[in-house]
Amino acid sequence: METSIEEFRKLGLSENILKVIAELGFKEPSEIQKKAIPLVIEGKDVIGGSATGSGKTLAFAAGIIQHSEARQGIQALILTPTRELAEQVGKTFRKFAKHYILTVAEVYGGVGIEPQIEALKKAEIVVGTPGRILDHLERGTIELHKVRTLVLDEADRMLDMGFIDDVEKIINHCKNRKQTLLFSATINADIERIAERYMKDVANIEAESYVDASKLKQVWYDVQQNVKFSLLVHLLRQEKAGLVMVFCNTRENSDFIAQNLKRYKLHALAIHGGLSQNKRTNVMEQFKHGEVYILVCTDVAARGLDIKGVSHVYNYDIPKTDDEYIHRIGRTARAGKEGIAVSLVSSRDYDNFRRVMENPDLKIEQIEVPQMEFVRPFFGQREERFDRRGFGRERRFAGRGSKGFGGGRFSGRSGGRYQRRQGSFTRRGFGRR
Repeated sequence: METSIEEFRKLGLSENILKVIAELGFKEPSEIQKKAIPLVIEGKDVIGGSATGSGKTLAFAAGIIQHSEARQGIQALILTPTRELAEQVGKTFRKFAKHYILTVAEVYGGVGIEPQIEALKKAEIVVGTPGRILDHLERGTIELHKVRTLVLDEADRMLDMGFIDDVEKIINHCKNRKQTLLFSATINADIERIAERYMKDVANIEAESYVDASKLKQVWYDVQQNVKFSLLVHLLRQEKAGLVMVFCNTRENSDFIAQNLKRYKLHALAIHGGLSQNKRTNVMEQFKHGEVYILVCTDVAARGLDIKGVSHVYNYDIPKTDDEYIHRIGRTARAGKEGIAVSLVSSRDYDNFRRVMENPDLKIEQIEVPQMEFVRPFFGQREERFDRRGFGRERRFAGRGSKGFGGGRFSGRSGGRYQRRQGSFTRRGFGRR
């Protein structure tokens, strides 16, 4: 343990923070921590390229904690794209500030504003989402003129969600800041523009992905839309060794999939921006503690969350970009553990999947659709509605395969089970199997 603490001590961390690191049993600093902590403590502006789970919160929290003074007003503001990430970052700050007399306030929508107003009166460090921070600014219930350090965490997601104007308004309220820190998995034109306008003498650092590519297996199935849910159920029934995340592109589909998985005795819960904050917090607690092993989620709700023990990631809906795909699959194969990323590709997903596959660094193997039992998804009396949306009745299961990716056929049925013959995919640029 001495060797571990000495590695952290070399970065300039205080004895109070080193105590917490020893208590938590940290073995060695992560790459982003080694590169960022000395710069943050020195007071430099930093742009850090780093994915979720890389330890970046400690990378910026340590310097903020060490420079903050008790009862001197709000001295640091951390902006996050989602409520869940705000909670997570807030908890991390409290953990490492336990030997300091500092108050951390978390500020986000979906919950009552009055308790936040009271918390802000005592806080030295505030973690919040842009919308609710602006609400407090308009009400005059938050003072930012003493903010020394401003952090934009998961900046790319924050801007993707349309917060760029809100973020710039908040930056302009932190007129006396001495330091701006920006952490992002990807660096795009909007981020570069913000850096150019609001940051000085920037130190650019980048850390390798926390995901171990050698332990991550990526596969995809070409499946008809009306049996995609059946395939998901079949695959989930085969594997219950770890936690599973199923990604959908919309709130509606997340609810639909989660409800129907529960119907087939698979312990699933949905999480997305349409749920109340209390509900979202409750869902995450159940998932983290293993009470529910399948989390059906949208990208917005899941972005930035560091969840340990995820063995499988399923793309029920294919994301629109390779960046988003990479963010999703980065939930598994962490810290030396093996993981599998599975994409279920139907005709509706072809355009998105083609864009994902344009990334030459992604090695995704096609797997033949297995024999499986057909299961029909529906919400009670709303069954007919989902038939019309393409899930189909059982008799449609033996129809033609998806034309664009091979035109395979289902070979009929025997005892309620079906088998698909794979075709050629050269017309769409994916090559032969």
